[in-house]
Amino acid sequence: MLTRKQLWVLVALTLMWGVNWPMMKLSLRELSPLYFRALTMTGGALWLFFFFRARGVRMWPRWSTGGGEWRSVVWLGLPNILGWHTLSILGVRELASGRAAVLGFTMPIWTVLLGAAFFGQALTRRVLLAVVAVSAAIALLLADELASLSGRPMGIVWMELAAICWALGTLMMRRAQLTLPVEALTVWMMGTSAAALWVMAALLEPWPSWQFSPVMWAALAFGVFINYGVAQIIWFGLARHLPASTSAMSIMAIPVIGTLSATFITSEVPGWQDALAVVCVVVAIAAVLAPGRTTQARAPV
Repeated sequence: MLTRKQLWVLVALTLMWGVNWPMMKLSLRELSPLYFRALTMTGGALWLFFFFRARGVRMWPRWSTGGGEWRSVVWLGLPNILGWHTLSILGVRELASGRAAVLGFTMPIWTVLLGAAFFGQALTRRVLLAVVAVSAAIALLLADELASLSGRPMGIVWMELAAICWALGTLMMRRAQLTLPVEALTVWMMGTSAAALWVMAALLEPWPSWQFSPVMWAALAFGVFINYGVAQIIWFGLARHLPASTSAMSIMAIPVIGTLSATFITSEVPGWQDALAVVCVVVAIAAVLAPGRTTQARAPV
């Protein structure tokens, strides 16, 4: 059972990650996507490095034959951080933020499907239900994007590729033999991915003017200190103690909060397709993450 304090902290975490979706969309009004990710991820990695170092966590990966812990940092960081964060911000640029959140959180279903395809995990009836529900959500949003004069169906492709990256990264994390503390691993995955993003941004996007409005500076601060900072710290504190069903409920709530908060933050009013897609994705997440009668589902990494 969660304590009252843990419950309130979990609610705060869910709100932070849900609200982050329209906050990202708000930031893209004044800053290109790759520079936005590079800037906020760099700030977040530095924030976390000094926080965990002050807490006594071993932060420096060891180098040995074959790359040692640095090899794990790079290998695991490619899908978990670089792939997910790069592709998802491209999706947010193209789509309404709530819609992007709904599509991004199809990732637990992709985890199960990739596990079945490449790691011999069983496909159950609940997984098949999840596949049908997610397919319906994607079809609804894709049809609406194609029907709209300003529709951008490529955003759906970006978000699903991002979800697949996250799913692949989750499977790799579950099978990794890690010696580096997970806090340090996350910081260095963020740091190396941020370095790659700065290079990609310099090659693909114009140099920003850095003359931002106060609202934009507030959005950037949210990305650095809340999304990449406080939320990560809270998650590390809760992850080892969360029951699987509680973790699943938190994950299901994030796209709902993202869709609802976008109405107030970016004035994006969801349509009936978005509402129905949210229901479909929540059903799908519940099907693959909620504990069964005899087994407990593992919370995603």
